[in-house]
Amino acid sequence: WQVPVRMPSNGVVTEAAIPGNVSGFDARPATLYLPPAYLADPRAELPVLVLVAGEPGSPSDWLDSGRLATTVDAYASRHSGLAPVVVVPDALGDYDANPGCMDSALGNVATYLDQDVPNWIESNLQVNPDAAQWAIGGFSYGGTCAIEMAVNFPDRYPSFLDFSGQDEPSTGDHEDTVAAMFDGDESAFDAVNARDLMAQNQYPQLSGVFVAGEDDDIYRPQQEIMFEAARAADMNVDYYTLPGGHSGDVWGTALELEMDWLGRTLALTP
Repeated sequence: WQVPVRMPSNGVVTEAAIPGNVSGFDARPATLYLPPAYLADPRAELPVLVLVAGEPGSPSDWLDSGRLATTVDAYASRHSGLAPVVVVPDALGDYDANPGCMDSALGNVATYLDQDVPNWIESNLQVNPDAAQWAIGGFSYGGTCAIEMAVNFPDRYPSFLDFSGQDEPSTGDHEDTVAAMFDGDESAFDAVNARDLMAQNQYPQLSGVFVAGEDDDIYRPQQEIMFEAARAADMNVDYYTLPGGHSGDVWGTALELEMDWLGRTLALTP
């Protein structure tokens, strides 16, 4: 791809409905960011970054507290308009819902993110279909979701960003979560829980980043647990803290800091 004579200086943000054709999950519209190189003629074949917001929340939270468009625009401006196509699907179903990022009695969120969302992207957007150039990320609930999806579907999402996520999906305490999601069946929960899977398997094909706020006394210790579990599972991972608590100041800054890593990992830059 060669930079055309005329190309927009900024990307565009839009919305799109991504139906749960396979999963049956009833999702709200997704938020999309299309970088300048996607809007050019000819269009560059770009990698994909799937981002998930926190709970309670909406996909648009990545635009507000996460500063998504500003951050990716800035990256694109340094790289001839090149940046990932970013899709922020709804992984909640409602503002204050909490289905966890699994297929369970609360909704088939895992299948939605593993099949419905990629199927829609490949059918409706001109992107690179090579899974090596796809990544998933998120903050809080979305961070938990990112590591869950990477571990359960490493061929779909071999790279991940986990910002201030939990050490397991939770609707409250562990017992209540397993009861709500799997009718109390611990083995069914363990079979898809990322922390349990990392204790049993090696994932050298996965790479990712864990970030937490220095003052986040609830989620920072859980991030440390997940980072150590990922290292023990032979993942290529990094972990660091940023000033702040459980807030967009941390997540927005973390995305800014990790754009260069994403660019290299997704083969946009050497």
